[in-house]
Amino acid sequence: MNKKIFFILLFSTIITACNSQKNGKKYNIRTIAFYNLENLFDTINDVTKNDEASPIMELKSNKSKVYWDKIEKLSSTIAQIGLDKSNTSPAIIGVSEVENLNVLEDLVKSKHLVKNDYGIIHYDSPDKRGIDVALLYQKKYFNPIHHEAFDPKIYQKNYKVYTRDQLLVSGYLDGELIHLIVNHWPSRRGGEAASRPNREKAAYQNTKIIKQIREQDAHAKILILGDFNDDPINSSLKKVLKTKSRKKNVNEGDLYNPYEDMFRRGFNTLKYRDKINLFDMIFFTSPLLDKGEKDFSTYKMYKAMIFNKAFLTTKKGKYKGYPFRSFSNGGYTGGYSDHYPVYIYLIKEKK
Repeated sequence: MNKKIFFILLFSTIITACNSQKNGKKYNIRTIAFYNLENLFDTINDVTKNDEASPIMELKSNKSKVYWDKIEKLSSTIAQIGLDKSNTSPAIIGVSEVENLNVLEDLVKSKHLVKNDYGIIHYDSPDKRGIDVALLYQKKYFNPIHHEAFDPKIYQKNYKVYTRDQLLVSGYLDGELIHLIVNHWPSRRGGEAASRPNREKAAYQNTKIIKQIREQDAHAKILILGDFNDDPINSSLKKVLKTKSRKKNVNEGDLYNPYEDMFRRGFNTLKYRDKINLFDMIFFTSPLLDKGEKDFSTYKMYKAMIFNKAFLTTKKGKYKGYPFRSFSNGGYTGGYSDHYPVYIYLIKEKK
């Protein structure tokens, strides 16, 4: 039997067992996701930001129609992430490239998501264009108890790089304390090598946040999610955060990144000039990793995925095979985002 088919069948069999009673045990399955929403801006000019540079503000007409169509498409996509296994949209989803709280409220009030009663955690970041990160959560599953935004304080040649905050949210997922750090690191503008120090400094800010959490709980369950503008093998992740790609090499205090192996096998979350990248990831501390003990008395990661359904992919033309983006060449394409969402399943035995 083809190895890929074998693992798909194995995963389906085990997940089915997790959703049903087996040896007297039942399991919760929760989806944690991240999605770069590609310039989710409203149509109102904010004089305190450079939002005029956003694609929707550059449109000559039909701005409102485009905005609501984009809300419709993005919310429909989010509603489907993890649905087939957890029977609901993500319990928690980090997002990036959002302009403000208003666009997030429109998103969660859409017909696709309103029934799931999402809460929103958002801060206005110092980014020059006004793009932010945020966390959305289903209130029936997740109860936040603390959140704060961290300015990575990146300087280059004695001037400050105004980039996105890093959002820390701590709370209880079905009664179990977890911590999430939502990221959108500096871009590769000017070239990967020239801009690399900015992302390494952003990674260093993550290490400080992790240290702050561990001062209160040395065995904290921490998930780091975002658009890192780096691949899993780049120095920001491998040298600064010291992420590990193999479960057997993960020790107490390490970070496990399931997306590194996926990247080496040719998976991607975006394409640029015919080069694939996997910038969008979720990685986490060792207490969330099952290393073969099959102990799911507390939440553990079961599977990491990329939500790259066919409808999210460009079907023809110059960008065939690329994520079906919303904006291109100054116009609206009717697409979704230039990034695929990523997500993981956490499973836990019901008491």
